[in-house]
Amino acid sequence: MPHCAAADIRAFLIDMDGVLFHGERVLPGARALLDWVAGRPYLFLTNNPILPPAAVSAKLARLGLGEHPPRRVLTSAEATAGWLAAQHPGFRYFAVGAPGLDLALSQVGVADAERADFVVVGEGEGLNYQSLAQGINLILKGGARLVVTNPDLTVDAERDGRHWVLPGGGALVAPFAAATGRVPVVIGKPQPLLFEMAVARLGVAARDCLMIGDRPDTDIAGATRVGMCTALVRTGRFGPGEPLPADGVRPDWDVADLPELLKGLAE
Repeated sequence: MPHCAAADIRAFLIDMDGVLFHGERVLPGARALLDWVAGRPYLFLTNNPILPPAAVSAKLARLGLGEHPPRRVLTSAEATAGWLAAQHPGFRYFAVGAPGLDLALSQVGVADAERADFVVVGEGEGLNYQSLAQGINLILKGGARLVVTNPDLTVDAERDGRHWVLPGGGALVAPFAAATGRVPVVIGKPQPLLFEMAVARLGVAARDCLMIGDRPDTDIAGATRVGMCTALVRTGRFGPGEPLPADGVRPDWDVADLPELLKGLAE
């Protein structure tokens, strides 16, 4: 039985890929879940820095999952930009990753490949020999700090109807760390910052939130550390019956899919 009572949950943090959809394919119960949380405080919380919130909102609408304004979406790119601005107002950065990362950083910092204060690595295309060499020199010669949006070693994706495993932020930042000997600052789940920013935006306490995710190593572990209730939906990397990591972290709800979770929350 969950240690969290469903009746005490006031707000919801919802991971998306692996919970609501795989690529362009909506998962069972996704629309029902979003209908159920309507009228309550909720946010979509993602380690994926590739798409900006407006694009995420557009994807949800395109998939038939309802209209959700961009303020309902919190990405690791946004969290990274917010943290950097707090550490160093007006910071200069060199970004390696998809355009969504640069967009988030550019709203509070200045792109500068010659005098960057931070080398920021995120998921998506962008890592090549030139960008790696540039980042290494900014760190070793210019004193820039190494930052990564999220620690995931791999992420799941669909291409032409086929399942693909792609490199995550943790894999993409590894060459910079190896070449410089520097340990990167990690922003996304399971680090607490993304969760703390989420509850601050919602105006609720962490203990009143339920984190719904598909990865025990990021969604569940991180939310547990900050005192949230947790629900693991086994429609992502961890399928039904697959053993959980041996770190002792266990979700409050461990369910096969969203319909089973909704049933448990309604009891």
